[in-house]
Amino acid sequence: MAITNSRDIENGGSKGIQDLEEPFLEHTKKVVDSEDEETNKASLSVGMVLFSTCVAVCGSFEFGSCVGYSAPAQSAIREDLNLTLAQYSMFGSIVTIGAMIGAITSGRISDSIGRKGAMRMSAVFCIAGWLAVYLSMGALLLDTGRFLTGYGIGIFSFVVPVFIAEIAPKNLRGGLTTLNQLMIVTGASLAFLMGTVLSWRTLAITGLVPCIFLIIGLFFIPESPRWLAKVGLDKEFEVALQRLRGKDANVSAEAAEIKAYIESLKDKSDAKLLDLFDSKYIRSVTIAVGLMIFQQIGGINGVGFYASQTFVAAGMSSGNIGTIAYALIQVPITVVGAFLMDRSGRRPLLMVSATGTFLGCFLTGTAFLLEGQTLLLEWVPTLAVSGVLIYIASFSIGMGAVPWVIMSEIFPIHIKGLAGSLVVLVNWLGAWAVSYTFNFLMSWSTTGTFFVFSGSCALTVLFVAKVVPETKGKTLEEIQSSINS
Repeated sequence: MAITNSRDIENGGSKGIQDLEEPFLEHTKKVVDSEDEETNKASLSVGMVLFSTCVAVCGSFEFGSCVGYSAPAQSAIREDLNLTLAQYSMFGSIVTIGAMIGAITSGRISDSIGRKGAMRMSAVFCIAGWLAVYLSMGALLLDTGRFLTGYGIGIFSFVVPVFIAEIAPKNLRGGLTTLNQLMIVTGASLAFLMGTVLSWRTLAITGLVPCIFLIIGLFFIPESPRWLAKVGLDKEFEVALQRLRGKDANVSAEAAEIKAYIESLKDKSDAKLLDLFDSKYIRSVTIAVGLMIFQQIGGINGVGFYASQTFVAAGMSSGNIGTIAYALIQVPITVVGAFLMDRSGRRPLLMVSATGTFLGCFLTGTAFLLEGQTLLLEWVPTLAVSGVLIYIASFSIGMGAVPWVIMSEIFPIHIKGLAGSLVVLVNWLGAWAVSYTFNFLMSWSTTGTFFVFSGSCALTVLFVAKVVPETKGKTLEEIQSSINS
């Protein structure tokens, strides 16, 4: 069987086509050719889906570039523009305010002008923001640019995982959607590294690159078939689905399933905020919002933003070694998570991840407890660094990406925009709250801070075990049926 397939591939598939045209083949040969045909269709499908995903995650890379920009640029911007610490703090934090507003509007925008339209709009806002930062000669234009990029990435944070989930085959959806988180991490790490050798104005210009690639790439990929079906563009829906699955693929069954599901929603009016608390949707809202809350109250933004200070507080002479290890560990571990997403499933990854973050925080808290009691002081730096690295590795393999994957999967399409906006807003609010309060918590008690975070991670394990369903290997329509059953 394998020899036949290899020969057919080497011959460009011509043998398989000729065999199909022969009316009197033996049954076994028909089986072989049928399998060859399915293999060819799968490769065509994966090719277009992968290309579309690569285009979409340019927005995720832009997200990471924006988040990673402020740290390496801080001293140079303050010196060149004579900014006070308060002025620079405004510059660093206003991106979160822009992202919150972007999150609030992201669902309506993507429902109104489509997933591609929303990504194109986000890229334009980010380009305008980066140019404003590059041209700024004072705090006002600098803050305006940072706000615009924040608004753009607020939309990206919703529309990119949703678009990927809506175009991907069910057996690849989890891994492909995880690429959203991988590119965020990659963009942030690369911005940090480039910031060590480039001026802050040049670094701002590099933020234009993913936006340009995204805008160009959007001309060559199809719109989300599910969105096209939702807005009644039936012909465009069929063309888009065929492009994604391959020109020779039989998409009739998948198209019928999507259309039947969309038809069942025809009598539904436009969703309003109170509708999210209806009994039909409250479980989906609870799952998605709960995961985002637990993702943030586990302390990721506090631990991440202030990793260097944490290492120094634990007694290291410099936090640079630990910070570099922190930055380097995220990307490969996120790749492992993407690989496992459609193999082990969402729930096991979340359980392992939350357990690991609990252990990491507990070890770090223990390190500070020993330091406070002047016990085993020679072990304190090792325990602190080990705890933080275990924490970030564990977070990267599951809690970083899986909540975004599940958010993109579990909402019916007619409320996805509104519900997604709420979920993304909760995420950004949580990110702001943790990063804002972290220094105050550390001033109160370093030991207590990490033990509080470890307790939150333990609660995450319970939440996943009791509330979160497994969505691996199901179509989006099958997920809706299982949640509402």
